[in-house]
Amino acid sequence: MRSVLLLCHRLPWPPSKGDKIRSFHVLRRLAEHYRVYLGTFVDDPHDWQYLAPVESLCAEVCVRPLSPWSVRWRALGSLLRGEPLTIGAYRDRVMRRWIEGLLAEHKIDLVVCYSSGVAPLVMEHSELRRIMDFVDVDSDKWRQYAHAHRGVKRMIYQREARRLAQFERAVAEAFDASVLVSETEAAFFRKQVPGAAAKIHGIPNGVDGAYWDPAQTHANPYRSAEQVVVFVGAMDYRANVHAVQWFAREVWPQVISRCPGARFYIVGSKPTAAVHALAQIEGITVTGRVDDVRPYVAHAHAVAAPLRIARGIQNKVLEALAMEKVVLATPEAWEGIEDFEGRQGCISDSPADMATEALRWLGMPEITRVPAARALVLSRFDWVGNLDTYERVLADAVPAAAVHTGGTAGLEVCP
Repeated sequence: MRSVLLLCHRLPWPPSKGDKIRSFHVLRRLAEHYRVYLGTFVDDPHDWQYLAPVESLCAEVCVRPLSPWSVRWRALGSLLRGEPLTIGAYRDRVMRRWIEGLLAEHKIDLVVCYSSGVAPLVMEHSELRRIMDFVDVDSDKWRQYAHAHRGVKRMIYQREARRLAQFERAVAEAFDASVLVSETEAAFFRKQVPGAAAKIHGIPNGVDGAYWDPAQTHANPYRSAEQVVVFVGAMDYRANVHAVQWFAREVWPQVISRCPGARFYIVGSKPTAAVHALAQIEGITVTGRVDDVRPYVAHAHAVAAPLRIARGIQNKVLEALAMEKVVLATPEAWEGIEDFEGRQGCISDSPADMATEALRWLGMPEITRVPAARALVLSRFDWVGNLDTYERVLADAVPAAAVHTGGTAGLEVCP
């Protein structure tokens, strides 16, 4: 069996947020055909409980804690070195020693880096076959953050956008292939790195149709007679915070003034102080972490995806579509998803248009189901087919004569 070193910026378990959904499925597929050595980081103490299922799939794992203070300290070092702040967070000597020892002891046929922040850990090893799964073009998200802010934050974000774009280009040119989450994202990146265009691939995410199945029964988490628009996402993520703030301030007042019984639920873990403050606005509820978001999606009249800072494909949109929901999306949130006949909701960045559409669906006597939405997801965003494509990209980068030479199984939580 061939061996692969998988480096992830975040523990690929559980599939509870955008980037972890993709890495979770990639890890499981790799484990079917490769002996997997996983180097990863834990930035959420809640995730330590998931080491056992990771161990069951891997030959060996090095897991490193990533606390907020360590991220800030390492980012300062990157600032002084003139590097992108993003890659400084993962400049971990223990992880690097583990990787060097692994490469010395075992024959590694392939390296997959998941997120650009971990690429420096193997940048010096040009002898290895290396695949970079960027997921999104993160440098452009920093550019969007800069556009949305003023003052010192804008300066910091502009710097990060420039430096990270330079680093992304260097990685794409050095690695044997680069993967992004959609063909739209891949086409955008090819323009940034024309010299490596032939090595850049767009491979979409999938959706677990059995899990996101509207036929399942979920207890209603809302109070009787509430007419609900819901947003679901990690609420410490800048783009999500920015999205709900915009919706709450620009769209929601137009809704609540004409539909006093309406409620906007913001559902997701780690809400920031700015998100908590939105609960002071009439008709808005902030839940924090919930055990299962599906009941909140299932019993909502519409799902909001008002992202104005985004790249790639939004899993929250795909999951809502799989649940046959009406979706109120901005063009940024819809990027990478082709429109389809039978779609209900809107694709607009106009607060007035989004409010009008929200009121339309909130006024329905029963929650509307959109079967065409689920059909679209099941036909175009299937994990099996998309991971088959992913594996073909990996296979093209692996030497035909590569043979595994053996190793020792076990889990190593690096001290």
